[in-house]
Amino acid sequence: MKLQDIARLRLHNQRIATGDFTDPHDLLTWMGAMQAQDYSMAKWAMALRMKEGTDRSIENAIRKGTILRTHVLRPTWHFVPATDIRWMLQLTAPRLQKQLQLTHQKMELDEKTIRKTQQILIRQLEGGKQLTREELIAAINRAKIATDALRASHIMLCAELDGIVCNGARRNKQFTYALLDERVPATRTNYGKEEMQVALALRYFRSHGPATRQDFCWWSGLSMTDVICTLALIKQDLAHEKIEGQTYWFDAAITTVKVKPSAVYLLPAFDEFLISYRSRDVSIPLSQMKLVATKNGIFKPLVVVNGEVKGLWKPVPEKGKTKIEIDLIDAGYQLNKAATRKAAERYGLFLDAAVEL
Repeated sequence: MKLQDIARLRLHNQRIATGDFTDPHDLLTWMGAMQAQDYSMAKWAMALRMKEGTDRSIENAIRKGTILRTHVLRPTWHFVPATDIRWMLQLTAPRLQKQLQLTHQKMELDEKTIRKTQQILIRQLEGGKQLTREELIAAINRAKIATDALRASHIMLCAELDGIVCNGARRNKQFTYALLDERVPATRTNYGKEEMQVALALRYFRSHGPATRQDFCWWSGLSMTDVICTLALIKQDLAHEKIEGQTYWFDAAITTVKVKPSAVYLLPAFDEFLISYRSRDVSIPLSQMKLVATKNGIFKPLVVVNGEVKGLWKPVPEKGKTKIEIDLIDAGYQLNKAATRKAAERYGLFLDAAVEL
């Protein structure tokens, strides 16, 4: 296996090349979690991995609460299946809360104050109410608790990590919060640490593999000690191969795939295809890494062909249509025109709008 084989396998395992899921919840169960700080792009990340995923269908799943957008893993915003939120928080929240202790000391945000804010949030939201961050922060301010200097962000983050709140349905274009226990039916919580780590690792290596233990450590936020122990527990369930000095782990049942070499993929900003790995040289040649970095390309929408990043793209809304502008890394490179049109049309299906290259 070569590096380019790894990139093609990732296109397949991440369901970018196949797009065979029909339900956002099932897709997220396969992926484990998907990074989601850019809300509209994160919805596109899910939709492109589905047969006919649209902005409307993803938004509907969010409204129903079958998928959630919350802080988990590293932490940053992630979409996760609602059925998995409690055990994922049980696994990752204690470590994240420990990391935040020094910051909270500097903010004078002690445990007593955090608990008081959470009681306010519960009173404001109980009974199925869904309120915006601004409405909730106003209630905390009325209790004479300061929310300036990033304290508001950390108050809400703690409420998420403690399993008090999660996202509600959007109100017009405003995000709302709801009580997790009211929005998500009760699920099993008596998992052991090893059991949770194994579940997360198997999901990651099957959906994101081939990947290294350093990649999983970065994606999950787990310690390297925990990652090494977990891989020892699941080594019989995965295959591994050493390639250019690195050991890559992956689903033993999938070692070769058919990915059209000319197929063009318009991946969103912060897509799992790139952001979920510690090292990105599998899809960005080292000779081009500096150029991509100067364009801040790691965090922008990507043009990918045969597993390799060929450029950046951006949607430009205009009256009655959306224009797609493409900026190739190598100006002399030629994208397949039919494949590029197909990729643009797929984005148009997601938007339910006309698109123009």
